[in-house]
Amino acid sequence: MNNLEAFHTMEPKPRLTVVGAGPGDPDLITVKATKALASADVVLYDALIAPELLDYCKPEAEKIYVGKRPGESHSQDAINFLIVEKAYMYGHVVRLKGGDPFIFGRGMEEIEYAQQFGLETAYVPGISSSVAAAGYAGIPLTTRGVSESFWVITGTKSDGSLSKDLALALQSSATIVVLMGMSKIEQIAELCIQQGKADLPIAVVQQGTTVHQKVGIGTAKNIKFVVEHNKLSNPAVIVLGEVVKFASITTLQSIAQKKFSV
Repeated sequence: MNNLEAFHTMEPKPRLTVVGAGPGDPDLITVKATKALASADVVLYDALIAPELLDYCKPEAEKIYVGKRPGESHSQDAINFLIVEKAYMYGHVVRLKGGDPFIFGRGMEEIEYAQQFGLETAYVPGISSSVAAAGYAGIPLTTRGVSESFWVITGTKSDGSLSKDLALALQSSATIVVLMGMSKIEQIAELCIQQGKADLPIAVVQQGTTVHQKVGIGTAKNIKFVVEHNKLSNPAVIVLGEVVKFASITTLQSIAQKKFSV
């Protein structure tokens, strides 16, 4: 009997809730997500989580960082094992992920793994940075007469390459949002130019919805310069399309710094 098989004979009843923490602003977490955190015995959280969100946990809850930072990384296999181990040891495990766990967040992978070992599973959606970061920069992903659809594409596949879906998306008039694509910004721009879209508006929103939000606006032919000049880097969302022309760097950026009282 291996270690994971041995967990089946243990108490309490194990369960996993995969929770979306939202795009960065701690006020954008959902009420249901805070309730999940409040009931958690163990919380496994990622790098882009606002630290304040852990305050929703009960004092005795175990909080374990499993994110990726320079010089520090946790493999997916190790995280999967930890989910099952902690669930059988303590009960309710919350896997807290940035944005929405089902948008390039490996949420379903972790749920399927947990189910193999008898864990009850649940999912709590989160506000995705693909929508919120653009919105906080004054960019609507759709607006009547300009864009009637949008694509959300990964900039870095599991093999490290840029998704081929970008070339397909560029054949349409849809808004395109690229996540995890900053290392490919030059390649993205070149692909636009190759498809005759050198003047396509492009925005880069760094640390969107947070007090550290920075926005760079350009076109395919100059976005590399814009990124370098403004020292933009990860974490960032790249938005391509005519809707970028609505961006209001000065008037809407203040939303990220505003707190609302109730």
